[in-house]
Amino acid sequence: MLKLFNTLSRQLEEFVPLEAGKVRMYICGPTVWNFAHIGNFRTFIFGDILRRYLKYKGFEMTHVFNLTDIDDRIINEAAKRNISIGEFTAPYIEYFWEDFDALGNERPEVTPRATEHIAEMIDIIAKLIENGRAYESDGSIYYRIAAFPEYGKLSKISFEGNIAGASERVDTDKYEKEDARDFALWKLVGADEEPGWDAPFGRGRPGWHIECSAMSMKYLGETFDLHAGGMDLQFPHHENEIAQSEGATGKLFSKYWVHSEFLKIDDVTMSKSKGNFFTFRDLREQGYSPLAIRYLLLSVPYRKQLNFTFEGLKAAESTTERLRNFRQLVREARIPEAPADTRAIDAVSAAMKAFEAAMDDDLNTAAALAAVHDMVREVNTILAADGLTTEGKAAALEAIEKIDSVLGIFGKEDCGLLDEEIDALIAERQEARRRRNFARSDEIRDELAAKGIIIEDTKDGMRWRRK
Repeated sequence: MLKLFNTLSRQLEEFVPLEAGKVRMYICGPTVWNFAHIGNFRTFIFGDILRRYLKYKGFEMTHVFNLTDIDDRIINEAAKRNISIGEFTAPYIEYFWEDFDALGNERPEVTPRATEHIAEMIDIIAKLIENGRAYESDGSIYYRIAAFPEYGKLSKISFEGNIAGASERVDTDKYEKEDARDFALWKLVGADEEPGWDAPFGRGRPGWHIECSAMSMKYLGETFDLHAGGMDLQFPHHENEIAQSEGATGKLFSKYWVHSEFLKIDDVTMSKSKGNFFTFRDLREQGYSPLAIRYLLLSVPYRKQLNFTFEGLKAAESTTERLRNFRQLVREARIPEAPADTRAIDAVSAAMKAFEAAMDDDLNTAAALAAVHDMVREVNTILAADGLTTEGKAAALEAIEKIDSVLGIFGKEDCGLLDEEIDALIAERQEARRRRNFARSDEIRDELAAKGIIIEDTKDGMRWRRK
């Protein structure tokens, strides 16, 4: 029985989806204006493990993971380069998926972009204007927080005297609002300004928060099972999502809310604004494997802060190497002619029970990893004594496969592709990118990723490696 800590109730609750056997889940993805840092990827790996474990439990998944490809930073950076926002974001979207795949994450079923869902945003805003929860001021549209008495039910913080400047990706002094806490749903854009979209209430562009409401409800319905993301999004982003979504529909937006804690470096929260961050590519340039980075980022349960250190990353490198070697030893083990020995089967059975109990307990990955290492230690002892039976070998390999379907820490086995075959596909991909055939480029990347081949764009050009 899986239990998750629901931020909405502040309680550990049994997870029961709205429809038996099916889960509809939304996780906030990146804003594609730069490379994602490993603090971002801690959240995305948590989301991947949540997704994988729900599938492990037998649920059919509809997982939506958005890409924010319109905001002030994107607009400003595109303007500096004198290119469209689509031209600016295209390479960062590709880089993000390269990093996402390299870290062993499963692709969600739906990965919508904000700029492709403006019509849905306009529809929600129109409903909010109609029912009095939104209003116009100087051409922009704002959400009237006073019209939603439940505002604050997610973050559980007092908003008395709160000034909303921190909640907007724009200087709030530019807009006249009824209440300083009100937030922008639609921002006025002049006729000659770009980018902008026409709407019944005037030409403009969406505020940040309305984007996720529109994309989640389009693909998951007005009420869905689970909304997840980083702790930094709890307020104001997720609080505002609830207000505008429930304000428009009159229905519960999401049944469960699950938030992952911050990644710290030297005990300070990692963020681009503080300049104390590493991207995935920074760590790869230093020679660390994607598998070790993934292992480190999931090694601490998602609701506990993780302090990043290079000592910890080096330890993760050694650990993942031992896990890979263990799987290879088991696969290649010779079975001696000896009486039946149930020690390996018993060790594997105990480990799997402990693993599932840990994951059922709010995705306690630390306890789950402890169960894995207990199994590795005991089976290694049996291997050293030539006591592994055919049944024990099969049980151990099956356990590795099941565990890895959730955690993804053993790495891919040899894909069977020759180096020259990979080089030919890489060359074809480079030509596709040169011709701006991003569909074929993505297809080749996905094909290689599925076979455990990681492609990386570096300052010295494109390179590949086996996981």
